[in-house]
Amino acid sequence: MTDHARDLASVRDATERLLTAVAKMDNAAVTEPSRLPGWSRGHVLAHLARNADALVNVLEGRPMYVSGEARDADIERDAPRALDIQLADVRESAARFARAGEAPADWSRVVELRNGVTDSASRVPFRRWVEVELHHVDLGIGFELEDLPTEFTEREIDFLADRFTGHPDVPHTRLTDGTRAWSTGRAAGETEIIVTGSPADLLGWLAGRRDGSGLTVADGPLPSLPPL
Repeated sequence: MTDHARDLASVRDATERLLTAVAKMDNAAVTEPSRLPGWSRGHVLAHLARNADALVNVLEGRPMYVSGEARDADIERDAPRALDIQLADVRESAARFARAGEAPADWSRVVELRNGVTDSASRVPFRRWVEVELHHVDLGIGFELEDLPTEFTEREIDFLADRFTGHPDVPHTRLTDGTRAWSTGRAAGETEIIVTGSPADLLGWLAGRRDGSGLTVADGPLPSLPPL
């Protein structure tokens, strides 16, 4: 089973790094575009806060969101807020998630996330860690994929490679950073495409944060990945 307690500690550390960095911004910077198409930095911060509350719902046995429309409306509502309000919301929602994670629970139980996706409760803290780290990068305030903790990068590559494994639209692909290797896409039986690059570039491509131009590809073109 995933070490949920260790992941909860990693979430706290990542959240503190993000809050410290965001506190250096000003109100004007919050309204500027993030690296996510159509979203300002305020949208990213609002999403982080509402995601924390949504994952509390998951841990406590409620639907993650009332609906997709309600999720989107909440983010749009909260995106224009001033920096101090955004900071307080991210901090307070993170504290609510931490308390939910500290409550006695059966961490082997299956929980339901968005769109009918299910997972072990023990993986929910890692999913939150992903949100905090990648959206810190998405803010575009000087924190890059290369700055992510090594353990996080390796585990997220593992997670995303597994997510695309067996996907009919992704050819059989081997990913490598020169030391480690991952397989993804359709099952063996066809030509294997080999994609080589740094951990940050591999993660960026898998997570839709980079276009793959920093990767080297052999035995075929770089696969197009479906949206996450």
